[in-house]
Amino acid sequence: MNFYRQTLIVLFVIFLTISIQAREKKLQRSDLPVAVQKTVDEQSKGATVKGFSTEVEGGKKIYEVELTVSGHSKDISMDPQGHILEIEEEIGLETLPPAVKDGLMKAAGKGTIQKVESLTKNGKIVAYEASVKTGTKTSEFQVGPDGEKLAHPE
Repeated sequence: MNFYRQTLIVLFVIFLTISIQAREKKLQRSDLPVAVQKTVDEQSKGATVKGFSTEVEGGKKIYEVELTVSGHSKDISMDPQGHILEIEEEIGLETLPPAVKDGLMKAAGKGTIQKVESLTKNGKIVAYEASVKTGTKTSEFQVGPDGEKLAHPE
């Protein structure tokens, strides 16, 4: 029974991975709507553009540009009209507000924080997301701007 259960879990994870990858489609700049290209031009000043993609979330088409700014990653999600929906930006642990740093360290437990990103929506940071390595396992979790663990992911 245990083997059967493990096999089902592995198959489910494979299916989920394939379906997520199938939804995201890599694009060329010329494939972007004009409004999205304009927002990319504004947001990518002083940055290196790594690539573009699109996917459907909640029945809505979303465009994403991946940037590198001053050596760290910054991903910007936009709607077809070029309105920014979300910004995920890598930030240094040492630059976090004390409450956020403490919340992430507490949530990480014995794990090592590998990367931290701020999540911004409507011009406001709504969460901080950390990638944590514990042994050979890597996981992610979020805390709010107050450093408290979120009830649901942003």
